[in-house]
Amino acid sequence: MSGGLSGERAELKTVLVTGTTGFIGQHLCSVLLKRGVELHILGRRQPEIDAKFHYWDLIEPLNATSLAGIDTIFHLAGKAHALAETRQDEDEYFQINTESTRKLLEEAKKSGVQTFVYFSSVKAVGDMDGVMDESVSVEADTPYGRSKRASERLVLEGRYVPCPIVIRPSMVYGNTEKGNLPKMIRAIYAGKFPPLPEMNNRRSMVHVNDVVQAALLAAGHAESAGKTYIVTDGENYSTRQMYEWICEALHKPVPIWYLPLFVLKLMAVTGNTIGALSGRRFVFDSDTLDKLTGSALYSSEKICDELGFNPKYNLRDSLPEIVRFLGLNKS
Repeated sequence: MSGGLSGERAELKTVLVTGTTGFIGQHLCSVLLKRGVELHILGRRQPEIDAKFHYWDLIEPLNATSLAGIDTIFHLAGKAHALAETRQDEDEYFQINTESTRKLLEEAKKSGVQTFVYFSSVKAVGDMDGVMDESVSVEADTPYGRSKRASERLVLEGRYVPCPIVIRPSMVYGNTEKGNLPKMIRAIYAGKFPPLPEMNNRRSMVHVNDVVQAALLAAGHAESAGKTYIVTDGENYSTRQMYEWICEALHKPVPIWYLPLFVLKLMAVTGNTIGALSGRRFVFDSDTLDKLTGSALYSSEKICDELGFNPKYNLRDSLPEIVRFLGLNKS
């Protein structure tokens, strides 16, 4: 371990969070309230939690009084990766993600905010073979990724606050209705997700509670100032493993047959054609196939070594609770 473990900052006292109605934001606010901080919410609608609410739509100028007395900001709000769009509007991503971050940083500087934790994404850089860490500088290959990378640069290089921090979660799982994992679980439950062969692909993932733990850990350590941290649960999963574990959590037998890869490729080509004609992505296309069969490996060694991050969850153990949350297992 590095010397960063002893470099703790003052305890969080007055905290502002954006994106509180989102998956990670809800969990973060819950933990912050349990810690007894004075919690402020910045957004378009007030969640049903005990916090002071300030309105901001990410587009209009920010009311400067919203940040008065705030010592730490956790910025999660923005436009998520819209996978259903066949054509993604780069200007919209930059307006909502990057420009809103700049506006918030400018007001944070005026108000004397000390710590700014920006929730980015591993998609802020492009893909490459092997395990990727924070040193990878491949240009992002999507409008979403480019907007997140531009936001990261504003946070880390803009000299707005004494302690800027970037958190890059890998694919986040946990108790939520949204995202690809709940869709996969529901499809397997309904018998609409055919078993795939073991293709030895590997993907990094992380539980939402561990993402929150990592962000709070980074906000509380002097070592993290000016740093970017990738966050994973330390394990890697193949699609076949996930399929079998979901069946296990659903108490369903794993079929003895599987759909050959060449059939999946034919289905993806058909989906591409339907998407091109309709102007909206079909439920199964080449991008879906890539997510099912491709790999995306990330290392969280840096945050573990520097800050002592220790993920407490893994996917297999978490799936029964996720299944119960989705109402698919009454036992």
